[in-house]
Amino acid sequence: MRILLLLCASVGLPYLVLASTSPLLQAWFARTRPGANPYRLFAVSNAASLAALVGYPFVIEPWLGGSEQVVLWSWLFAAFALACAALAWSSARSPASAPDCVPAPALPPGDQAGDGIAPGVALLWLALTATGSALLLAVTNHITQNIAAIPLLWLAPLTLYLLTFILAFEGGNLYRPRWFWIVCLVWLAGMTWLLIDADRQFDMGLQLGMYLSGLAVACFFCHGELYERRPAPRHLTAFYLTIAAGGALGGLFVAVLAPLVFVGYHELGIGLVACALLVVVRCRRLGAVPGVMGLGVLLAVTGGSVYEIVHFRNDVSASARNFYGVLRVKEYGRPGEDGHMRRLLHGVIMHGEQFLDPERRSQPTTYYRSTSGVGMAIASKRDHPMRVGVIGLGTGTLAAYGRGGDVFRFYDINPEVLRIAREQFTYLADSGAKIDVVLGDARLALEREAPQGYDVLAVDAFSSDAIPVHLITLEALALYLRHLRPDGIAAFHVSNRFLDLGPVVARLARENGAHVTGVYEKAGEDEDRTQSDWILVSRDAAALEHAEILDAEEVEDRPEWRTWTDDYSNVFQVIK
Repeated sequence: MRILLLLCASVGLPYLVLASTSPLLQAWFARTRPGANPYRLFAVSNAASLAALVGYPFVIEPWLGGSEQVVLWSWLFAAFALACAALAWSSARSPASAPDCVPAPALPPGDQAGDGIAPGVALLWLALTATGSALLLAVTNHITQNIAAIPLLWLAPLTLYLLTFILAFEGGNLYRPRWFWIVCLVWLAGMTWLLIDADRQFDMGLQLGMYLSGLAVACFFCHGELYERRPAPRHLTAFYLTIAAGGALGGLFVAVLAPLVFVGYHELGIGLVACALLVVVRCRRLGAVPGVMGLGVLLAVTGGSVYEIVHFRNDVSASARNFYGVLRVKEYGRPGEDGHMRRLLHGVIMHGEQFLDPERRSQPTTYYRSTSGVGMAIASKRDHPMRVGVIGLGTGTLAAYGRGGDVFRFYDINPEVLRIAREQFTYLADSGAKIDVVLGDARLALEREAPQGYDVLAVDAFSSDAIPVHLITLEALALYLRHLRPDGIAAFHVSNRFLDLGPVVARLARENGAHVTGVYEKAGEDEDRTQSDWILVSRDAAALEHAEILDAEEVEDRPEWRTWTDDYSNVFQVIK
């Protein structure tokens, strides 16, 4: 809640002020330009938003640091304010035209209530906008968490969402409800089919193709219907206020209510049902055949969504959802079998697994085996009682290396991870070391703590698509080195299918006056061996040349890359 309140104050209020610009300018435009269509300016506004969205990671972020962006934005905002003031002056001095000189669509009977807007049509505006907003966020969650952890993949659905607003409001009547309803029904049925078809769960091309195109179709329907039911210009402000309220309701449902109510991403199915219901409302006016077909698809989508909710736990032994996403514990094999194990998943990202056989359950697995970079780093410090810090708890696998007299201190921001690690896995309970767990942002916690004198500090937070950049900057590494003993080792886990973070860490190490080496373990034919990439950093070169650290390799340097700092980072640059 504190994060949400902070965002409301620091982002929400300024956004509210800026978002009021579009309807204000359209109101001035309608008053001073007889016969012109002010709603086309909404398409222009969204086109500018789309240009900024796509341009930022590819044009702005690679070249400008945070402080430089603030300066540039401030000058542009000053220019924006002057332009608005000039338009206000021009509008006030222009002779006012008739407020309803702009042609409005022929609205169905009942949409108008005298000089005002009928409650039913205002409610329809709200429902259309809320459904589009909810589907945007639900599809984004689904494809980035359950289908592919690809960096910047979230750009695709947001781009399509804005594009449908542009096409619907540009004034060329591109939306044709007479035939588009059947396209919408087909795509809603297709998305529901993929939602419940386990055989095609990992067909990334089909999943992304269907959900991204389906989002575009559903949002074009919602936004096209909005434009079809746009009011006369004198009601323009109420129209956009309702649109804003609907967008906020859809966002609150997915971002706030759903994590409190659901244990999975069930809001996607609910969004599909809501959209199918709105299509049925539209089909009802097009004739009996569209109405019957719409009702049939609505029942199918509803049934599929209920099926998905009911069967979500079929292969899951435990699940939890909160602000940070959905965690699932899956169990594989049967008791007594050699491969009987539990695995912790955050979407499609695995955060550790444990064998349930008593003889093997204390065995470090996956990225943390004794042959991994972090396993070797810990082995090199076993000649004395160790202090080990770990950023990223997961299942607590690294606690398996703990012995009597050792101290293992874990940092994690998600309290549900700690609960699951204690209830579903036994690494923490079985460890011989003293176990400490610090909940909260690891960097903030380390900044508040006195130097810990760690022998090894494992930084394990970079396996997903959205990495916490503040944990891999020049200042962050300086902080880690402050908490290490003179011969201590910072071990960065950089295994990632899509991001090449090795050169980033190497540059940070060298600029902090430290030495660096890489330990890359390839996946084996046996399922127990997972590919893992670890970058080891130490101020003491001898620490990285210890006999326990085998197969060490030089880490690639990219001199053309700019050093990551708290003021600058470039995720696009490190995409493989």
